[in-house]
Amino acid sequence: MSLKQRISDDMKAAMRAKQADRLLAIRNLMAAMKQREVDERIELTDADVVAIVDKLVKQRKDSIDAFAKAGRADLLEKEQGELAVLLGYLPERLDAAAIAAEVDAIVADLGAAGPGDMGKVMAAVKAKLAGKADMGQVSAAVKAALSK
Repeated sequence: MSLKQRISDDMKAAMRAKQADRLLAIRNLMAAMKQREVDERIELTDADVVAIVDKLVKQRKDSIDAFAKAGRADLLEKEQGELAVLLGYLPERLDAAAIAAEVDAIVADLGAAGPGDMGKVMAAVKAKLAGKADMGQVSAAVKAALSK
């Protein structure tokens, strides 16, 4: 079953179970997916869906930080609930050691050295680890690998 179909099935299950918060999060995800399909006139693959979910997760994390600073507990809880739903659709995340190992291998393959090669390395790493790792951690690992 494709990820897109799984999300659709989860939406139907949330409707039946009357889980309003979960349903809202899934509907927002479905809307973002449909928008991308219409804008680009494509059929989304699982990788495309993971990229959309990753983007929405980043937005939720930014909102959570902003609401925490503003002391908005009501909105904070809502965003945390949506974040929990969205994280369920991402593949298993790599830990810091696995990210560092992947980055070191890519740096060695490309023969990159120094901060000037950051863009080249990030492009290769992003292609390989998209959806599998937090890009903030990946960026830090690339900087560390290139400063050796």
